[in-house]
Amino acid sequence: MTQAMTRPLEWAPPKPAISRVPYLPGLDGMRALAVAVVMVYHANTEWLPGGFLGVEVFFVISGYLITLLLIGEHERTGRVSLRHFWLRRAKRLLPALFTLLIGVMIYTTLFRRDALGQLRGDVLAAFGYVTNWYQIWVGQGYTSSGDFAPLRHLWSLAVEEQFYLLWPLVMVGLMRLGRRRLPELSRYLLLAAVGVAVLLAVLYHPGPTVDCATTPEAYWQVGGRCLSKVDGLYLNTITRAGGLLIGSAFAMVWRPIALRRGPVRRQGALFDLVALAGLVGLGALCWLLHLVTPGGADPWLFRGGFLLTGIATVAVMAAVTHPRAVAGKLLGNPLFLWAGTRSYGLYLYHWPVYQAIRRVAGNPLTVSQFVLALAITLPITELSYRFIETPIRTGRITRWWRRLAAQRDPNPRRIIAAVGASIVALSMFSAANLATAELKPNEIAQSLEAGEEQTVDLGALVSDDTAPATAATAATAATAATADPEPDESAAAVTNATNAPTTVPDTSPEETDPAGLPPPTQAPTTGATTVAPTTTVPATTTTLLLPPGGTLAIGDSVMLGAVPQLTGRGIVVAAEKNRQMNTTVPFMQGLRDNGTLDGLGVLVIHLGTNGPISDETFQQFFATLDQVPRVLVLTARASRPWVAANNQRIFGLPGQYPNVELIDWGGLSNACPGACFYDDNIHLRPAGAEYYAQLVQDFIDAGPPAG
Repeated sequence: MTQAMTRPLEWAPPKPAISRVPYLPGLDGMRALAVAVVMVYHANTEWLPGGFLGVEVFFVISGYLITLLLIGEHERTGRVSLRHFWLRRAKRLLPALFTLLIGVMIYTTLFRRDALGQLRGDVLAAFGYVTNWYQIWVGQGYTSSGDFAPLRHLWSLAVEEQFYLLWPLVMVGLMRLGRRRLPELSRYLLLAAVGVAVLLAVLYHPGPTVDCATTPEAYWQVGGRCLSKVDGLYLNTITRAGGLLIGSAFAMVWRPIALRRGPVRRQGALFDLVALAGLVGLGALCWLLHLVTPGGADPWLFRGGFLLTGIATVAVMAAVTHPRAVAGKLLGNPLFLWAGTRSYGLYLYHWPVYQAIRRVAGNPLTVSQFVLALAITLPITELSYRFIETPIRTGRITRWWRRLAAQRDPNPRRIIAAVGASIVALSMFSAANLATAELKPNEIAQSLEAGEEQTVDLGALVSDDTAPATAATAATAATAATADPEPDESAAAVTNATNAPTTVPDTSPEETDPAGLPPPTQAPTTGATTVAPTTTVPATTTTLLLPPGGTLAIGDSVMLGAVPQLTGRGIVVAAEKNRQMNTTVPFMQGLRDNGTLDGLGVLVIHLGTNGPISDETFQQFFATLDQVPRVLVLTARASRPWVAANNQRIFGLPGQYPNVELIDWGGLSNACPGACFYDDNIHLRPAGAEYYAQLVQDFIDAGPPAG
């Protein structure tokens, strides 16, 4: 189908057409604000926690303009040409997208070859405009932070493109019912947007998301895969259609040309106040809402946050499209116009530039890195807009090439041909490398796999079958991991039990400045109390015997990266990715109750990287350790908002518990020689793992402090 006709008798084009879409500079100003908050959020989520809502603003504006364009075309001609509509969208969107994809492929081939295998799926999904569904399926949404992911932001463009493909068909059907009925039909679109908000509220998971084994209720099981509910609801087209529907409904009742004739034409000042309220509301939402917190998805976001963003956006749009409101002129200032007309390119290019600078998705940019990123992004965006996007969209590139071909001097054509041939050759080389690259996990994931083969599961230690160990069997247990990395069926083998506890969120997310660690003399702050964890530790028949007077180390993925080095020193290690202190409390209570802790000489604890820890959790945790002669607690090292507060509490532990000693990993890790950390500056490379293990061993060998 190339054209869709509506009822001929319905067509009576007014003079002038009231649905004509004039140029509205205020909407470009809104685009400028939206892309700015998204870019700030992508740089560092601590600067503007809800900056991702700028994408929702884009959705509302897109729904409004696309619907208004379709109504205007039908009003002028009595029909909607789907072929011309889709062609205009392709000329607007594809040139910059293809430029981005080619550039990213070349960069990754030259500088990040290990990431080529993972990039292949991203590129194919981007070409098909299904990035959002691809990311849901492979688990690479925004909450996945360990990868080099230069195309992760294309999910929102996929949502919009899917809307551009389907919505014209819907509008053709609606206009067959009669264009004059559109204001009446808009209420059903608004009800559909409310329905999407209700669907989000019903389906979202309010607790933490760790992994499919630990928090199965936070995932959907589809085709043998575990799909995160947070990523699924945030990324998929259906649950993100609310903003598009709100914008579309607004277009059916709010047409800028018609406003000049209606009774509201003299109410410009009133709508300026409405716009001010909308801007204040958007600012508050961007400041207060989060996508995820350490306790899980933000309930305020998934229980109406997106809907409120859409309503606030419409409030601003009502003013900037009003002929007598000042808001349109203010937001349509020259600076905002420049950014707004280039907002598509700014959105496309800023994210891969960020990724090239910070190496992995989860690293926040510093202020200086952000300035550098802007200094790179802005020129790229301008060049793309002037020499790629605009010429192709307007057809000037054909005229320009004809004028160039008519010139007698062949040198310009030769230079352009040479540059073009070089780009084509490099693109083909990159594409070939992309097609044949090995698909493998990132460096951090690979390093943790070795530790997972040699760590023990706390569920095995808490088993009712666990018995006190003899020195001989304990020595076997302590050395089994280093002697043979393959799974062993004997009772003394180091095992990975498949049973895992259901996590309970720690509800004291105080956020302090993570830039530096507090001094050891600073007293811990008082945090909000939490409900005591009620996790039931599953029983298991697996038994691991611990050496009397030996050392047990319990930690998260940082310790997991040093498991081979720690076990090589005779330390039994129970480390796990994403582990938090509050979810470990039930295990510690089990170890105390079955007598395992009574026989220990030293217990090493390294927790605090993955979420905030409340005072109550600290009290519950360390109340189980009064029979352990020595408890060594490491501070955390990570650029995360809760780390400083956690470390502050850890510094105060020796003053509260006589058997607790402090290892300031957050500070001492800076003295690690060589390349000690992966790109996230948290997890350990081999040199860092050796330094970490030796540091722990040195504290163990030094014995308890005098007095």
